[in-house]
Formats: sequence, C-alpha cells, structure tokens
Amino acid sequence: MDLETTVDLDSVLQANSLLASTALVATAGIAAAEVKISGYAEIGVIGGDIYETDQWHTDIDVTFSMTGESDGGLAFGASVDLDENGAFGNTTQGGETYFLSYGALRLDMGDTDGAFDAAMREVNLAGASIADDETEHAGFNGNSGLDGTFDGQIARVSYSAAGFTAGLSAEIDDSGDADPVWGLGLRYTTDLGGAAVGIGLGYQTQEDIGDLVGLSLDATMANGFSAAINYSELDPEVGDDNVTHLGLGVGYTMNALSVGVNYGVNEVDGDEVSSGFGLAATYDLGGGLAAHLGYGNSDVDGADDSDRYSLGLSMSF
Repeated sequence: MDLETTVDLDSVLQANSLLASTALVATAGIAAAEVKISGYAEIGVIGGDIYETDQWHTDIDVTFSMTGESDGGLAFGASVDLDENGAFGNTTQGGETYFLSYGALRLDMGDTDGAFDAAMREVNLAGASIADDETEHAGFNGNSGLDGTFDGQIARVSYSAAGFTAGLSAEIDDSGDADPVWGLGLRYTTDLGGAAVGIGLGYQTQEDIGDLVGLSLDATMANGFSAAINYSELDPEVGDDNVTHLGLGVGYTMNALSVGVNYGVNEVDGDEVSSGFGLAATYDLGGGLAAHLGYGNSDVDGADDSDRYSLGLSMSF
C-alpha cells in the first residue's frame, strides 16, 4: 500500500467520523421533539326518526400530535385532525389545538374548551356510539356553555396544585363589535375510600348574552361503577326567564364491556321545554377494534318524540 492510498483512507475515516458526529447531534435534536400520528375509523349502520331511512355509516380521522420541550423546561405542542385541516386559518379555529406548559401553569389555545367546560363533567360516563346517539338527544348538555359564540378560537390559562385546577378563558369577537366571552372554572379531584371524586364550578359571561353558572359532581368507584350530575343556569341579558339544565348519568365498566346511561332536562322559567335520554355500550375486541351500540330519545315541547340508534365497529390505530 503506497503513501497516497494511506492518506486517502485516513481522509475517508475522518469524514465518516464527522458524519457520525453530525448524525448524533441531529438525532439529539430530533429526540427533543416528538411527532405522533394516530388514526380512528368507524363503520356501521344508523337509523331512527331523524333519518329518512336506515343508512350506512363510515367515518375516518387521522390526528397529528406534536410535542417538544425548550432548554428551559417549557413544554409545547400542537395537534390537528386531517379531516379538519381544510378549515385552518390563523385567526379562526378549524380543529387544531396548541399548548404551552411550565410546571403547574398551562396555556391552551385553538379548538379547546373554555374554563367553564374544562371544570365541569359531562354525564356520558361509559360506552360510546359511532353516531354519538347518547350525546345528541335533546336532554344532553356538553357543558360547552357560551363557547363558540364567535369563531370558537379560545385561549385558556390554567394552574393546578393540590388537586385543584383553576382556569380563566376568553373568546374574542374578531370584528371588534362585541365584548369577549369570559370564563372562569375551578375543579377539585380527590380520592375518598377508593372512589375518585370530582367537583366542578364554572362561570361564563358575555354582555349581550348574559351570565352562566354551573356545578358538577362525579365519582368513579373501584368496582367499575361511576355516576355524575351537573346543573347549569343562564341568566339572559334580554328577558327575565332563566334557562336551566339538569343532567344525570351512570356508567359501568367490567373487563371489556362498558355501558352508560344518561338523562337530561331543559327548563325555561321552571317549565320543561325539552328532555331526553341516551344509552351507549362498547365492547373492546382487542387490538384497537371495538363494537358499539347507541340509542337516543328526545322529547321536545310542541313536537313529536324522536329517537335514533347506531350499531357498528370502531378501529383505532
């Protein structure tokens, strides 16, 4: 082997070493951030009074979730659904969410709950249907309150300590014509004799709509049973008739089976205007495949009762 060949080999070895070092540095940078892709799909049949006839049901969703952390320990992230991205805009929300967190302090923005909703617990406790029958009946209230009054783009700051989580939120009218929707929420969770207990208090206000207050209580027992109750009342800016909602729900989970039932009623000035109940059952078949059954019934003042149902499979990836 001549001297020239030896020099060339040394150069190659040095270059390989440099490339390896660069790759390690690049890998370290990638490790500081994480991008995950998850998917969800549904197939089945839906029917009931709200449809002209029984129909096939298909749905698919792909979610991109991105997280990272700065050198100073500030965690950050964002997520977006593939079926939502066509609606994306920088001053509106189209299904995307963003967050920053440092210790117990957190900022959420985008398609996120207001402080009222974040503190309250819904009464659909176990099981789920492919067509949301258990949450689409006339008596159900998802506790969204005044969220979505404008474009649905919400900013919420929260702080958690000793089982308490307090939040403040705002949703702004981009036209500047109306005051924002302001929200306050406080949630406390604790363990009592093996039962996980939660209490939520919420408040929202907007000058042209009125003031909304809410309270929820929920408990999940070690034996698989769960129960929840929530109550909300709107004092409208226009008119003297307060609008109230009361919701009750129970659930049970045993091994692969989860079943939930809920009921709700809406009243205006003490008179019932609508009510309904929902049922959902899920059986986990393993590997990301699950079977679902759902039913909902609505009773609206001045209209005929209506029902809806669904039966099908979901696939999680």
